[in-house]
Order: sequence, then C-alpha cells, then structure tokens
Amino acid sequence: MTQRVLIVDDEPANVELLKAYLEDVADEIRGVTDSNQTEKVFKEFAPNLLLLDLHMPAPDGLTLLKRLSKARDNAGYLPVIILTADNDRAARKAALELEVDDYLIKPLDRDLVRLRARNMLQTRHLFKEVTRATGAYPKVHR
Repeated sequence: MTQRVLIVDDEPANVELLKAYLEDVADEIRGVTDSNQTEKVFKEFAPNLLLLDLHMPAPDGLTLLKRLSKARDNAGYLPVIILTADNDRAARKAALELEVDDYLIKPLDRDLVRLRARNMLQTRHLFKEVTRATGAYPKVHR
C-alpha cells in the first residue's frame, strides 16, 4: 500500500520542512499552501494521513476539517494531525471535537512528527487490512 501524506500549511517553509521530516516515512508527500485548494487536492491525491495547520487564512483548519468530514468517513479511517502554535485549551478542544487524531505544537520536534506520522500511517494500513479481510469497515470509535 502506498503511504500518501497531505500537508496543509499556509507557510511554504513549514511545508518543505515537513516534507523533509517525512521523506522516508511516506512514499508520496504533497503540500498545499493555499487552503482553498485543499479539498480539490484531497480528492485527487487520496491521502492516508493529513497534516493540517490550524490557523490559516480562510478557510482555516477547523473549517477544512468540517468540510472534509464526509470524505474522511468515506475513507473509513483517515487520521489527521493538527500542527499549530496555538496551545490554547479551547483550540485543542475544538480540534478534538472534530475527531483529529493528534495535536502537535509548533515549533515541531522532528522525531515526534516522524513517529506520530509513522504510527498513524501504520494504524491506517491495519484498518485497511481488516477491511479487506472482512469485507466491511470496522467500527471506528473516535
């Protein structure tokens, strides 16, 4: 299974840094710096993991999560890691209510990003294997 990661961050330097961090974790990595392009790229690229900045020019990360909710459900299990400098409890709560799988605070630690991305990709892979073996999506409790 090809491991595809989509990175959405309005700062090009952050996208390039994350690509470098994940170059040997994922087979394909695509970055989006214009959040208006996210839904189109998401549909075309069909990522296995989404790394999403929370605060961007409209639409922001929370709005994108809401818009991608149905596509994530259709994928069965598609993990999302929020990347943000916002360590505010309300921001974390809002993201977690939209069923993100992890929440990392900037500045990002290379090893933590790599390990968490690897773990999420592995979980996604196992989900797909169970789906293939049983012919049905396992229930995902978020």
